[in-house]
This record gives sequence, C-alpha cells and structure tokens, in this order.
Amino acid sequence: MNSLKFYCILLSLLNIAIIILAQEDPTYVYHNCENATTSTMNSTYRVNLNLVLSSLASNATRNNINGFYNTSFGQSTDQVYGLFICRGDVSNTVCQNCVTFATKDVVQRCPIGIASIIVYDECHLRYSNSNFFSKVDQNSFLSMWNIQNTTYEPQRFNNLVATSVNDCATQAASAPPGAKKFAVNQTYIDGFQNIYSLAQCTPDLSSFDCNKCLRAVIAGLPSCCSSKIGGRVFAPSCYIRYEITEFYNTTAVAVESLPPLPPLTPVTLPVPEGKSEGQEKTTYSVPENDVEDEMATVESLQFDLSTLETATDNFSADNKLGEGGFGEVYKVWKHWRDGTPLKVLDPTLTDTYSRNEVIRCIQIGLLCVQEDPAIRPAMATIVLTLDSYSVTIPLPQEPAFFFQSTITDEVNTSSKEYLLEQSKTKSVDYSVDEASITEVYPR
Repeated sequence: MNSLKFYCILLSLLNIAIIILAQEDPTYVYHNCENATTSTMNSTYRVNLNLVLSSLASNATRNNINGFYNTSFGQSTDQVYGLFICRGDVSNTVCQNCVTFATKDVVQRCPIGIASIIVYDECHLRYSNSNFFSKVDQNSFLSMWNIQNTTYEPQRFNNLVATSVNDCATQAASAPPGAKKFAVNQTYIDGFQNIYSLAQCTPDLSSFDCNKCLRAVIAGLPSCCSSKIGGRVFAPSCYIRYEITEFYNTTAVAVESLPPLPPLTPVTLPVPEGKSEGQEKTTYSVPENDVEDEMATVESLQFDLSTLETATDNFSADNKLGEGGFGEVYKVWKHWRDGTPLKVLDPTLTDTYSRNEVIRCIQIGLLCVQEDPAIRPAMATIVLTLDSYSVTIPLPQEPAFFFQSTITDEVNTSSKEYLLEQSKTKSVDYSVDEASITEVYPR
C-alpha cells in the first residue's frame, strides 16, 4: 500500500514538472530602468511596488481584460502606477505566463528602479512613480532590425512596407473604446513572398493618441530598417513590427482584407489604324508558325461589346487609371505594383483558389505585356512556367501603353512619407540574445 502511495505521489510530481517545463519563458527583448536615488527595498514605495506587481500578476489570469490591465497603489510621492499589455494574438495562457515572469524578472534587472519597463515578444510590463495612464509616451524608442537586406528592388520593397505598416496603424487606432488596439496585415510582394506587419497601442489611449503614437514610431523605421527584411520600433505606448516571415498567430487573428474589385477579363486591343495584322504578330517572341497554329487572326482574340462591359463593370471609372493613345488603362499593373494583386479577382471566387497560383498567373500575364517585346517570355517558356514551380519567374516591368493618372492620390502619399524622414539620433552599442538575428538601436 505504501509503495502504491509512493508511486502516485511520484507520478503527480512528474506531471507538475512536465507542466512547468512546458511553460516556456517569454522571449526577452529589452528593459530600461530609472533608478531611484533615495528609495530602498524597505521603503513605502517599494512596498507599493510589490503590491502593484502582485496585482498585475493575479489579474493576468482574467479572461475579460483583452490582455491589458493597469493599477496603482499608494499616495502622493509613494504612489506606484503599473500596467501590462500582451500582444494581441497570444493566448490567455501565454499572456499569464509572460506577465507572471515579467513581475519577477523586472525586479531582478531593476532592483532599485523607481520607474522601469521590460519588453518581451509576448508582452511588456511597465511601472512608474508618475501617472502615465491614458497618456502618449513617444519620447523614447527602441529600434531593432534584421541584418539581412531584401533581394527585391529596394524602393518597391520600402513602399510596400510603408503601405503595410500604415494600414496596420490605421486599423489599430480605429478600434472602438475598450477593444484591443491591435492589427495585423499581410501584403503580397510576389507569388512567393509576403510582408507581415503588426501594430499595437495600449488600449487606454484614445484613437487620436494611438494614431499619433504609431505614426511617430513608423517615422523611425527608415533610420533603422530601410530595405531590411524585418524591423520593429517600440515606444512605451505603442509599437510597429514587420517581417517577411509570419511571426504572429494567424489562427488567433483575422487578417483584415478589403473586398476584391470586379473581375477583369484579359482583353486584346484592336489593331491600330495604319498597321496590318501581320505587323501586329511581330510583337510575340515565338516562331511565326506557332502563332498561326494558336492565334489564326487578331479577330479571334477580340471580344464582343457585352463581354467587355461585363469585364469592366460597364467601363466603370472606378477601374480607370488614366488614358493614353490606346484608351483607358485598368488596374492590374497598379495592384501588382502596390502589392495587392488579389484585389483584381472576382469576389465570388473567395476561398476557391490557390493564392500562390493566382499571383503566379498574374505575374506571368504582366510579363507578357511588358513594353519591350524583347523581354517578353516565349510561349514555350510560359507553358513550362505554368507547368512547373521549379522555374524562377522574373519581376515584370511596366506594361506597354501604361499612363499614370494625372490625379494625385493624396491619401496614399501620406502612407509613404515616413520613408523620406531622417532620424536625428545616433546608434549606440546594445547587447542582444545571440539566438536572434536582429540588431538593436535604442534611442
């Protein structure tokens, strides 16, 4: 009997040990301490600090707080204000573990701190002797970046990052009162690569202050992260992060996406006056006999008026970019350039297609209408590319007959302005976890 009791106790202890080991420590990022000059471990302030940290840890277990909680203890100069916020996509269990760990870790790293902040990938915790609740703090920044540069054209990549993080900021700041001020975004670079972005503010900020804070940290991206495949800028009240690998939990968040535009059917333009059908055929980089086999006449590639009206939503101005010698130019190239190629699809096709295959087909189609006929792919290459993913597809250049609209898009202009701003800070040495491939740039 005693032997059975012993094994039961041993089994229980082993289960507890397994549970403890399964709860991994959060991923440490950064901490900052404002050390006290007169505070001691036995002072009233330290007692109040311990009460704040204990309250933060116990309230992290609640399910109705949206990963955020703030509290204060004490009066006058001995009052302590503290809060925690968990990343918007982490589970309650991960949030609880991170906050509990942070309440212990921060007193080890800042043993005489009168005001401190500690940051992990999963959460951050902050306390101070000054009331910072519902106030924007954008005066101190932490910048981190991946040391690897993008292999894509830098200006286009930076523009896509700008669009992605600004869209995230707008969405996060527009959250209703009491909700998480958190958003993620997925922007397509091409058929093989995406940009993943995340923005978050402390929920006690107003929408105006959240937006103000996020725009400030976005303005810090160019000084640290231009052309880098990953980067983040953190302020005490908000932060922005982007990567080319998926770093957030997609099952816990719904990536916000706009409804697609009406379907666009490929249309062959009529032969311009002054050119013969034979001259039109010379634009294809395939043997003449192949052209005759597959495309006997230009007329066979044309569509009747009703088909064109359906494809262009009755020639809707919403789909118009501008005009040139060959008429109105539609949006496939613009969406490709802006990293939103799936917006050209019919909304009825939602969830019935492979994103990568569709983007690959759009990329091949744009290669076929490049302005320089010499760089358009041959028909044999097109067939091989469609049939095999082992073929590397180059990025398309601007298509023929593409004319920019003369109307300035003032809204989109603001989303790219941060790329032109310059940082006035200087880099300083900072140690990071050697397991990470990021560099740190505190300011």
